[in-house]
Amino acid sequence: MPSPWTATSTCGLHPAVSDPARIQTIELALADYLRRWPEEAETVRRIRELLGGWPQCLERTHTPGHLTASAWVVDPTGTEVVLTHHRKLDIWVQLGGHADGDPDLPAVARREVLEESGLEDMQEIADPWWIFDADVHPIPAYRQTPAHYHYDIRFAFRAIRREELVISDESHDVQWVALADLEGYTREASMLRMARKWQELRPALLTGRDSVYPAP
Repeated sequence: MPSPWTATSTCGLHPAVSDPARIQTIELALADYLRRWPEEAETVRRIRELLGGWPQCLERTHTPGHLTASAWVVDPTGTEVVLTHHRKLDIWVQLGGHADGDPDLPAVARREVLEESGLEDMQEIADPWWIFDADVHPIPAYRQTPAHYHYDIRFAFRAIRREELVISDESHDVQWVALADLEGYTREASMLRMARKWQELRPALLTGRDSVYPAP
């Protein structure tokens, strides 16, 4: 059955979306993610369905939802993560935001880190298109924007240095938060899931071992 979000035009969108390799890259990354986390098959299915609306699904104007990219950014020791106290949502979350037509989602995540925290000197953990986490979650209506869903693709980065963070106008605050203290900031399910994943994969990821798959 064709997707209800089938794209009809690429006019006005990022020029890279016309390259078929772009959507193939996302699909391959999702397939790899599903191999690592088969229990998240429903999330992957929903994101794949959204991709039927390519490339409009990259735009924030695409309803009922659109692709976003975010970043799990740890300090050099891997024991702290950067969280922002989101101004609109009034919750503590990882850094991230809208693709705004850009299909290079790892680059979108990196750009959002810089814009929301001032942190620039960091490196990808594993391959740039290695998806750390994926989540589909509702966003409440805000002013003229109706309620919708974010189909969030999440990437992992490690800061080269534990730099002082800069609060943007999108946040009430931004902090390095010790993973041991995370539940004092949030009990949101996907945030705790990312913390569990990180604790499980951290030894391999920080030492560059070949296997970044969860233990059976």
